[in-house]
Amino acid sequence: MKKSIVLFLLFALTLNTISQEKESIYPQDIDKKTEIKINTFSLIAFSSLDVSYERLLNKDSSFGVSIFYNFNDINDDLYFPKTFSLTPYYRWFFSETRFARGFFVEGFGMLNTYEEDNYFSNDNQTDKETDFALGISVGGKFVTKSGFIAEIYLGIGRNLFKSSDDDNLIDNNLITRGGISLGYRF
Repeated sequence: MKKSIVLFLLFALTLNTISQEKESIYPQDIDKKTEIKINTFSLIAFSSLDVSYERLLNKDSSFGVSIFYNFNDINDDLYFPKTFSLTPYYRWFFSETRFARGFFVEGFGMLNTYEEDNYFSNDNQTDKETDFALGISVGGKFVTKSGFIAEIYLGIGRNLFKSSDDDNLIDNNLITRGGISLGYRF
């Protein structure tokens, strides 16, 4: 009986030690709650700057804001002609053991400005609109021991308002949000 109690206590002590070691594997989780990221996909594919600031609330959630600016004059049917956006977001992470990393679901709001050439007008004018959208994204975040971040995400939303009733203005109701971002947690 004494042998089994001693073995049980040693086993429990070993499990406790292993679990404490596992928590210390991720030193970036201790007092590092701020992230700065750049969307490298937007930078390479569209010559657009998309920078994000994110603040970790706890191991399961974070909030942040992203600023997007398009330096390009891309105007084709496959590309949404967004020129500027300000996007606050809230993320919920589904990792059991890790601090704000792994698979996440994101709810966002997006103040966006877009423009498009109006070929139906006699003077070929460019139409500009500003709208606000609500949407949802899914993605994954990976953090190294030194605090470097890589994340991939994709989302969709819907513009809620239309700033003009003119029939010639563009009708961009759906908006997208996505990218491959690199950054640092400090």
